[in-house]
Amino acid sequence: MTAGIGTRTLGSSGLVVSAEGLGCAGFSSGYAASDDDESALTIRRALELGITFFDTASLYGDGHNEELLGKVFAGRTDVVIATKFGFQRNADGSLRVDGRPDRIRANCEASLRRLRVEAIDIYYPHRVDETVPIEETVGAMAELVTDGLIRHIGLCEASSRTLERANAVHPITALESEWSLWTRDIEDDVRVTTTALGIGVVPYCPLGRGFLTGTITSTQELDSTDYRRSSPRFAEENLARNLRIVDDIRALAAEKGCSPAQLSLAWVLAQGPDVVPIPGTRRQTYLEENVNAAFVELTESDLARLDQIAPKGVAVGDRYAGGQRYADTPA
Repeated sequence: MTAGIGTRTLGSSGLVVSAEGLGCAGFSSGYAASDDDESALTIRRALELGITFFDTASLYGDGHNEELLGKVFAGRTDVVIATKFGFQRNADGSLRVDGRPDRIRANCEASLRRLRVEAIDIYYPHRVDETVPIEETVGAMAELVTDGLIRHIGLCEASSRTLERANAVHPITALESEWSLWTRDIEDDVRVTTTALGIGVVPYCPLGRGFLTGTITSTQELDSTDYRRSSPRFAEENLARNLRIVDDIRALAAEKGCSPAQLSLAWVLAQGPDVVPIPGTRRQTYLEENVNAAFVELTESDLARLDQIAPKGVAVGDRYAGGQRYADTPA
């Protein structure tokens, strides 16, 4: 690692990645219009800082995100790329989960072409399809491992029981789930299971979709295309109450000599040596700030204080608009 950020091993798989990864969704969707030149500069800066773990999905920009990484990483063998499949768009633009085995190989081959690689390091179904036994989905993925098209199997937002059933078919390397100081559902049960089964955890949105940075005080400040404008937790009637959490985080961060974002990321990193958060950002300045979170040391007193500031269930509002949920996803 070039910047001393260090490495971590995802569970018992032996897969070594940088201590933080980079969530790449924002380069293609969700927040504002894409700028490939700016995105490429940020990705290259991440490499300079020692980040070698990059998370994408076929959904992000309908393949654009994978193509972007494929161009930037062309010919490189020193990066670990995780991608996802399993969301299909309906005619009205809404999404449905599709984990049918007969669709998986074609999805994988399309991602391989866009990424310009011979094998995908970690392949995840984007969500668990409740209409398909997880054994069938993972069984089809295991065939891809045998054929050398993917190296490791992961799951996203899976319950403990699903993890156990899946792991009985083929070892699961990583669970990607939302985990941060204001989304702690994973701690109730799932985290116990990942530890018992030797499954690494890859927290997405470890900064609470930007909320925990302390830079968002109103959705009116966000781009008109930013999906957070429709997020219940960012709704004006909820945001004011949620901002009280940030006020307390900001105070502790000032005492520690770091930013609220760094404190929040340091908390996630402190949850175990098999935990590798993947904060996303479009800007190099925020990227550098996030990387430096790896050097923030939290004492037992700090951790206890953060538990008081942001206990489980502290956030006001649902994670998704319209009460939207996907199979196996905690409320």
